[in-house]
Amino acid sequence: MTPPLPPPAPAPEAHPRPRLAVSSCLLGEPVRYNGGHSRDRFLTGPLADHVDWVPVCPEMEIGLGAPRPTLRLLSDGRIVTRDRTADHTGAMTALAGDRIPDLAGIDGYVFKSRSPSCGLLNLPRYASGRPGERTDGQPVDRRGRGVFAALVTDALPHLPVEEEGRLRDPVLREHFIERVFAHARLRELLAGAWRPRDLVAFHSRHKLQILAHDPAANREMGRIVARAGTRPREDLVTGYRRAFGAAFAVRPKRGRHANALLHVFSPLSEHLDPTRRHDIVAAIESYQHGEAPLSVPIALLRHHAEGEHLAYLAEQTYLDPYPADLLLRHHL
Repeated sequence: MTPPLPPPAPAPEAHPRPRLAVSSCLLGEPVRYNGGHSRDRFLTGPLADHVDWVPVCPEMEIGLGAPRPTLRLLSDGRIVTRDRTADHTGAMTALAGDRIPDLAGIDGYVFKSRSPSCGLLNLPRYASGRPGERTDGQPVDRRGRGVFAALVTDALPHLPVEEEGRLRDPVLREHFIERVFAHARLRELLAGAWRPRDLVAFHSRHKLQILAHDPAANREMGRIVARAGTRPREDLVTGYRRAFGAAFAVRPKRGRHANALLHVFSPLSEHLDPTRRHDIVAAIESYQHGEAPLSVPIALLRHHAEGEHLAYLAEQTYLDPYPADLLLRHHL
């Protein structure tokens, strides 16, 4: 009897599976100060199929429970109960010290907006008793950042971070998710037994995506990988990781996208007839004028690059930066 054939090897993943830290309440966990949650539809819906969550609730983790007294930020950086009978700054700082080493292996963090522990932007800060501060119970300013969020972002300055409220903006959402998947690809590379030539190949796949974000960074990173075989390994990783994170932190504008699209089109055009060249140029111009989403020229370029078997272009991460079913490039 002929032995059964072994099962086929699983197809390689087209995209890595990022590890994303997230404020637990955004996943629907009842950990808010009032015992409720703030489930986010995008995070628990389309994105959940493509990432591994690392839930964090600093207030629960320091033992406050739910429900619990509401907290406030003070102008001197402390986090206290609204009636100021308890100061949780020390406990929050100690928790961050314990948590940050684990968070160094994540690819991004979605924080809960307006939270005195997790908010990233424009939080109200109240008088701490400094001379000249208002005493009517109103905020002295709205320039605060949550205590835990501040400690994490200070320790991991190149980590992609956002608040869930800002992710409702399609431009900010696309940029954040693009950064997260780029971060995951680099993490996967550096976690393996890579060689200098692997880093060169990785950079070659990302060149046009980096170009769309920051042309100057693209040139700098080209110089880094050009010395990949001669620099000490630790210096190479540190320099490339820093430049990679800084480049993707720059949100690409329409003009830079158009430039990157033309960099795909230029070598591809030699393989196309006039009709197909015209269709692609028209799609790029429509995008540049705000008349069509980025997904239209991207789809055409990717289709023809794959059809003409131009591996260098077809494998560019710019054409396929994250799972297509997230539908992030369809906005005008």
